[in-house]
Amino acid sequence: MEKNERFVSIAEVKNILKKIQKERGELIYEQKIALKHAEAFARLSVTQTKKLIKELMEEVEKLEERHAYKIADLLPTHEDDIKTIFAKERVNLEEEDIKKILEIVGRYLE
Repeated sequence: MEKNERFVSIAEVKNILKKIQKERGELIYEQKIALKHAEAFARLSVTQTKKLIKELMEEVEKLEERHAYKIADLLPTHEDDIKTIFAKERVNLEEEDIKKILEIVGRYLE
């Protein structure tokens, strides 16, 4: 990743696009599609999402930042969901890591 690039969650995308829409009054086609998607799938606020990502990064050592963002966007509720997220990764999560992720995510879904 380049110096000025950073990961953003779906909740952040939604806020960014709404801000652009408010400033410009209109979004281009691709932005409208992205906003519609973000509104449909962003289940947590930006603040909650950032707290979730921070907690995941602190409590599960094997997670990289990109993994934490993916988990925060998808909010997996089953072990198989987490295994699917990591299916093509070189990260080998232990059962205890998977349970910890589910526990942390579960706190934000209550």
